[in-house]
Amino acid sequence: MTQTLTLTVDQKTHELSVSPNIPLLNVLRNDLALNGPRYGCGLGECGACSVLVDGMAARACIIPVASVVGREVTTLEGLGNDEQLDPVQQAFIDCQAAQCGYCLNGMIMTVRAVLNRQPDATAAQLRAALEYNLCRCGTHVEILAAAQRAVILNAIAIKKGVADESASAQ
Repeated sequence: MTQTLTLTVDQKTHELSVSPNIPLLNVLRNDLALNGPRYGCGLGECGACSVLVDGMAARACIIPVASVVGREVTTLEGLGNDEQLDPVQQAFIDCQAAQCGYCLNGMIMTVRAVLNRQPDATAAQLRAALEYNLCRCGTHVEILAAAQRAVILNAIAIKKGVADESASAQ
């Protein structure tokens, strides 16, 4: 049975007629055409589907869409804009932290969530946060370097006032 649900995704309001128990990932990809979050395992274990829900990393493949009503969902597409990438996105580009790129959504969203809570995160804290995000290509060294660079770029962006509002507010 479908219901009309109002979702806030990437700072835009959407009214959708969907089953309340359908995974958020399906709605993001199929109804809103947001393809940053990827379908990986479908069990919430690989991280490819990660989004931010109220600034915290969440696995969209296991979250019922009804559970995010009244909450702010941010996807990879909502982090930056045409004029300014999010500092985490820029760090991943700077460090060439991609091989196939399938895992990048989860890696970037997880690092953004860490920096939202702890802008001065240490290498150990970043490594712990990324522990359950899987990269099958073995790009872990570059991903960790990008995460550490993101801390620096995020601090610069906060000082300049161009960082993601959720990052500078926390």
